[in-house]
Amino acid sequence: MEETLKLILDKINSMDFKIGSIDSKLNKLEDHVLIIENKLDNNSKALFDGYQQLSEKLNVLESKVDNINSKVEKQEVEIRVIKGGK
Repeated sequence: MEETLKLILDKINSMDFKIGSIDSKLNKLEDHVLIIENKLDNNSKALFDGYQQLSEKLNVLESKVDNINSKVEKQEVEIRVIKGGK
């Protein structure tokens, strides 16, 4: 009976050691996950800022193109009037 009890205690101690080892590995994994999350957070903020700047520039360019387009249309009308007047 004592031998069986000793075997059970040895197995329990072995399990405790393995659980401690797993717990240690999980803690390291959690640290790595946090590091990755922080890097991703910083990168996503930088990407969003870049996207926002591109969007603002695109809006500026669209307004300039619209302005040029209206000038071209106005000049085309003037050219038609001049050609028709001859």
